[in-house]
Amino acid sequence: MPRICQITGKRPLAGNNVSHSKRRTRRTQKPNLQLKNLINPATGRTEKVFIATSTLKTLKKWDAAGKIYDLLKIKKA
Repeated sequence: MPRICQITGKRPLAGNNVSHSKRRTRRTQKPNLQLKNLINPATGRTEKVFIATSTLKTLKKWDAAGKIYDLLKIKKA
């Protein structure tokens, strides 16, 4: 399974580890992805989504504000 958020499209980033002596080795920074069962507010059905935790926090904020959104329409992958 690819490590990509299905809502925002967040994916692993590439960078360098830098030691004290300034030697650089390649590394990846992976998004914090979780498999969640979310209720789609537009349809009322449960969707299984591989989602970043930062995106989950945003969706909770939208729910508290009463914003109507459709998981199927904003789903990228």
